[in-house]
Amino acid sequence: MAKDVFHQQVKNALIKDGWNITHDPLTIRIGEAVKLQIDLAAEIAIAAERDSDKIAVEIKSFIGESDISTFHTALGQYLNYCQALEELEPERIVYLAIPYETYQDFFQLSFIQRALTRYQVKLMIYDPKLEEIKQWIK
Repeated sequence: MAKDVFHQQVKNALIKDGWNITHDPLTIRIGEAVKLQIDLAAEIAIAAERDSDKIAVEIKSFIGESDISTFHTALGQYLNYCQALEELEPERIVYLAIPYETYQDFFQLSFIQRALTRYQVKLMIYDPKLEEIKQWIK
């Protein structure tokens, strides 16, 4: 599996934000025939003596020819990963990581906003230049 162009920047941003990267990538097997690979998995301690938050992050750069094509692929992967993790690791929350500039323009289109709402997509907005997480949208 090829890593996204901004894979390392997102990984660095998560680490800066206090997350411990537990899998790079997180591999999920569904039966014998299906193997899924989510770009990153991480966890963060909520407080001493408590459980941790666990996330899986699918990274997209949106630097190709067609943002809508990338969005179709990203949404399909996101939904598949959510379904797979519901069964195998229900405590892990899936996020779609997208660049800040893409969020500011393409993700503000009403069609995209309706899809995000309909499918309850959780977003992690990142700045690839600063290697920072700008926003979490649940």
